[in-house]
Amino acid sequence: MSNVAVIFRREVSGYFVTPVAYVVFAVFLVLSGYFFTMSLFATQTADMSITFGNMSVTLLFVAPVLTMKMLAEEGRQGTMELLLTSPASLTSIVVGKYLAAVFTFLVLLLVTALYPISLFWVSKPDLGPILSGYLGILLLGAACLAVGMFASSLTESQVVAGMLGFGLLLLFWVLGWASGNVTGVAGEVLGALSLLNRLDGFTRGIINGADVLYYLSFAFAFVFLTVRVVDARRWS
Repeated sequence: MSNVAVIFRREVSGYFVTPVAYVVFAVFLVLSGYFFTMSLFATQTADMSITFGNMSVTLLFVAPVLTMKMLAEEGRQGTMELLLTSPASLTSIVVGKYLAAVFTFLVLLLVTALYPISLFWVSKPDLGPILSGYLGILLLGAACLAVGMFASSLTESQVVAGMLGFGLLLLFWVLGWASGNVTGVAGEVLGALSLLNRLDGFTRGIINGADVLYYLSFAFAFVFLTVRVVDARRWS
């Protein structure tokens, strides 16, 4: 656990000493702020469900950018070999890096708390759907970041890693749309695999244990795959 903490602190500081995190924060906050404002004008209600839905789309771009250099840059600079020969295990290295990305995203979400605070300033919105919506976005973000890290483990190019991450996330995104056009068991399977469909309940104030388990399992699966890929590349 101490090795995970060391890697975690190293990666978090790495995010905030470079412009990457600040650019991602700025873009995400501008876009989410725009969506929040427009949804208020469009619905004339203190409802953040539309804002959460638009935030989820923004994650298609945010997650690959936050994770594209995570392992690809280590390989390009030749520092991965040094990292792998350190006392930390391979699993500790990957988990530490992943938790750092999740923490950075959590900080970003905390900044967006200004939106619901402004709602409470002028009205009395239902707190339940807001809190569950944020939980859903955090879980979705954790899943997307795991995919982005997996993509970063496949190449030494940040650009390629970013494109791979975006492509994989887009694939899991469109499964929900495809499920609406496919009937029978195939449609149900596609809907169950969709990242987007699982968010709907959270934005309505419904926390379904199956949806929470899905996001956690999804993230765990891609973290596990990342460990296996890095391990295979070490011996290749």
